[in-house]
Amino acid sequence: MAIHNQLGKWGEDVAADFLQQKGYRIVARNWKYGKRDLDIVATDGDTLVVVEVKTRSGNILIQPEMAVDYAKLMSLRKAANAFVKARLIDATIRFDVVSISVQTAQQYKIVHYQDISMY
Repeated sequence: MAIHNQLGKWGEDVAADFLQQKGYRIVARNWKYGKRDLDIVATDGDTLVVVEVKTRSGNILIQPEMAVDYAKLMSLRKAANAFVKARLIDATIRFDVVSISVQTAQQYKIVHYQDISMY
């Protein structure tokens, strides 16, 4: 596995633990729909939450969450729609981003952006 893929997997594991500690229930991880994927799907009370995880290491020039651009948001929206249809889910849906900036495996910063705008 490439280094960036290992970092991404580690970041998704950290984000899932973080969300569970906040009371979220993880429903799915790395759910695939064609070339699209959903990093984490969870519930927060009665709300279905689609979580995009962005992890970056070292001295970064832009924050990880800046990589979630319009095209990525539209891709997430399509995959989330397919997920809801496949699982016959009738719930309010929210999109979140978890940004992880890593210095070392023990030293990192997590920022959780809730209910991001999809437009």
